[in-house]
Amino acid sequence: MVIFQKKVPGLSEGTLNGFVMRARRAARLRGNVHILVTGNSAMRVLNLRFRGYNKATDVLSFPSGQTGPGTSKRTIAGEIAISADIAVKNAMQLGHSAATEVKVLVLHGILHLAGMDHERDNGQMARKEANLRRVLKLPVALIERAQPANPVHANSRLRKTRRTA
Repeated sequence: MVIFQKKVPGLSEGTLNGFVMRARRAARLRGNVHILVTGNSAMRVLNLRFRGYNKATDVLSFPSGQTGPGTSKRTIAGEIAISADIAVKNAMQLGHSAATEVKVLVLHGILHLAGMDHERDNGQMARKEANLRRVLKLPVALIERAQPANPVHANSRLRKTRRTA
């Protein structure tokens, strides 16, 4: 299910639902995913409430805890909230469409719903995201573009980038 509180140029509910299904299958995530595409003010509220950061962010994932062996595709894997404002801004800076940027954010959120955590997994999520990005024909993945030139400082910069995006 997709809810657009804020429209994204070139992206329809049907198109995004189709992409979510393909991305779920590619990530081997069982269960449905609900997507909210909203603006920065709503994302700021969600980020403050659930993470304690009083600023808008690009994507938030809310796992339902109902995934794993024995769960059906009708189960809810979780919910993803995306800032259309940040997606449009990032798309302009990166030279692709806002619709494509939302898909990059959805893929990132789906991997979080699948239990991955780029802040603690020594690059496992980054590798998975890069691979799925190629499979799904998406441009540079969210984690890849947040990586600094010096890998020694990758974790500290990544956390800062993800929280302020």
